[in-house]
Amino acid sequence: MSCCAAGTIVGESAPTPTPARPETGMRHSDFVVPGIHCAGCIRTIEQGLARVPGVVSARVNFSTRRVAVDHDAAVIDAEGVGAALVALGYEARGFDPAQAGDMGEDVRGRDLLRALAVAGFAAGNVMLLSVSVWSGADEATRALFHWISAMIALPALVFAGRPFFRSAVTALRHGRLNMDVPIALAVILAGAMSLHATITDRGDAYFDAAMSLLFFLLIGRVLDHMMRARARSAVTQLMSLWATDATVLEADGSSRRVKVQDLVPGMAVRVAAGERVPADGRVASGQSEIDAQLVTGESTPGAVAAGDVVHAGTVNLLAPLVLTVTAVGNDTFLAEVIRLMEAAESGRARFVRIADRAARIYAPAVHLIALLAFAGWMFTTGGDWHAALTVAVATLIITCPCALGLAVPAVHVVASGILFRSGILLKDGTALERLAEADRVAFDKTGTLTRGQPVVTWMSAAGDEELSAIAGLARQSRHPLAVAVAKLLDERDVVAAPVEHVSELPGRGLEGWWRGRCVRLGKPGFAGEEVDIPAAGSALVFAVDGQVAVRFALEDRVRPDAAEAVGRLAALEPVILSGDRAEAVGATAQRIGVAHWQSGLSPADKVAAISGASAGGHRVLMVGDGINDAPALAAAHVSMAPASASDVGRTAADLVFLGERLDAVPFALDVARRARRLVLQNFALAIGYNIVAVPLAVMGEASPLVAAIAMSTSSILVTFNALRLRWMMRRGAGADEAADDGVTAVPPHARLAA
Repeated sequence: MSCCAAGTIVGESAPTPTPARPETGMRHSDFVVPGIHCAGCIRTIEQGLARVPGVVSARVNFSTRRVAVDHDAAVIDAEGVGAALVALGYEARGFDPAQAGDMGEDVRGRDLLRALAVAGFAAGNVMLLSVSVWSGADEATRALFHWISAMIALPALVFAGRPFFRSAVTALRHGRLNMDVPIALAVILAGAMSLHATITDRGDAYFDAAMSLLFFLLIGRVLDHMMRARARSAVTQLMSLWATDATVLEADGSSRRVKVQDLVPGMAVRVAAGERVPADGRVASGQSEIDAQLVTGESTPGAVAAGDVVHAGTVNLLAPLVLTVTAVGNDTFLAEVIRLMEAAESGRARFVRIADRAARIYAPAVHLIALLAFAGWMFTTGGDWHAALTVAVATLIITCPCALGLAVPAVHVVASGILFRSGILLKDGTALERLAEADRVAFDKTGTLTRGQPVVTWMSAAGDEELSAIAGLARQSRHPLAVAVAKLLDERDVVAAPVEHVSELPGRGLEGWWRGRCVRLGKPGFAGEEVDIPAAGSALVFAVDGQVAVRFALEDRVRPDAAEAVGRLAALEPVILSGDRAEAVGATAQRIGVAHWQSGLSPADKVAAISGASAGGHRVLMVGDGINDAPALAAAHVSMAPASASDVGRTAADLVFLGERLDAVPFALDVARRARRLVLQNFALAIGYNIVAVPLAVMGEASPLVAAIAMSTSSILVTFNALRLRWMMRRGAGADEAADDGVTAVPPHARLAA
């Protein structure tokens, strides 16, 4: 219940205490699984692990080829989970953050390039020999060229086809089908048929078809690998920002070097000029500038002094600093950024689920269609197995669902990479699709439309003891208004009094016990009766046992690009939902050009406003930053928060933008909408191709060579169509196209080095 006496504040409900979580023995384990290469792999791993006793959840990250597993250690340990992955047919090893960038991807890339080179060389030469055969060479020349083609093609098929053969064998060994099974079967059958035709000197040889199939498929695999390597490089680059050791200052003034993993909150750490900050902390002494470009997206170094917060991974540029460690390891802001980036493609988005279901049905359908084509041609040709097998091979080749499998992941990989390099982090793939669907946008004011760094512009008269109690409350909160009050009192050298049992009530303020009396620092109406505050800024009051003792007026500067960013979102009818006073909200709305705003809202009121819009058929994008915004961020169709937001706010948001500029919001919306268009185009390409190609193959109108070129071309077209997103956003083109969605395509100003 509230620490203040019942009845002190009329209408206040007592907060419900959160029960302590019992020890459950839950563990989280990460595994590197290099063999993940398609949507079928994701489905197999996630569904397979879900059936393992003790595994609570399993999520695959397609780009980093990592599997995150939550499991009950009392039932199954990490080694058991690894064994379950092996039983599913995937090589797996525990993830080591120190080797995050070394996952065998360079080796895999080199293997693919070698296979591509061999396939290209063999395909080119075999095609040259085939031209002579097609041109009407006599039987002796034809037989000779077939034998030369066989000597070139067969070793090349074995070498260049290894990526597909290994994958197909592994899948079949574990009783499942994947997209590589029909590819491997088609290549083997085409090679075997061609060898038989060469030996018996009867029928046509299709060495050119088999080699062309592998060549074009490998082009697609190499492009896919390059896209994923580019996405992984961002995470790897962030991983490289971890410092390895730190200088800890002891109470007696001595110092010692320790490993970063040995740091604990509360330690005093000295960071020399030029050193990387080893952990999140608050500056205890010293003044310097911090280069935070790779972590926050800000290219200009920022000045820091006593009381300022610095993050792990940033670089101290000018002078030594002494920090008090506040968070280490996986609790740091850098670790959170890495987790958000790695989770960007882990969500099972709607389009991904559609592609998964289609691919799951498609793989067995491919074999069934090929089998029926073989049987039908055997019947209609009176048992001509060569003709029937030729049609079956062409059908296997032409119906391979590679393009369908690439339709969504290829676009999501490119989109998440663009957003990351622009300082915007996706928490999962579903956010990209939900963001594209948004048709309304709601903003919080403080810390979102404004910088979130208000300053105290006026304070009523106060005694030293009252100021000490205020300092004791304010220093226990990260809310921008409380931080501003604490900073003012720090500048006045006010010593904080011990305030016990402090709790923060979202959207209202802080309360605690001081000298046996209930004290509150927060909004008028929560801390005490409504009072008049000078100016149009935010108001805070300090009350003792419900009686207002001190009043504060604060003002927060609007972000410099807020009006421009909101203007680009005009078609989404922006609205401000704020818990602040009407005067402050109205002044901000007028300054940035927002016609509709609401003030004095509680967290429940914000949720109600968003729910009302949703009930009216709208899909709301909520942009907020504070603890009081977390319910609204979670209730919205999709949500964004700045990196400066509270931990709860960042957790509730679907996207996080790292820079100071608000133009990240319209830019992310533009990327999401363009990505959706490209996904739909890819689906249309894949489906349209099959509608046209499959009947031609079944009717015998497409030879294996034509089928190989057609199928591979469809996969390459899908991949290149996904890459168009990068080219479109890079040149800021398509203003007319973007205008159809009401969002002006303007590249973001806050960019990360890539």
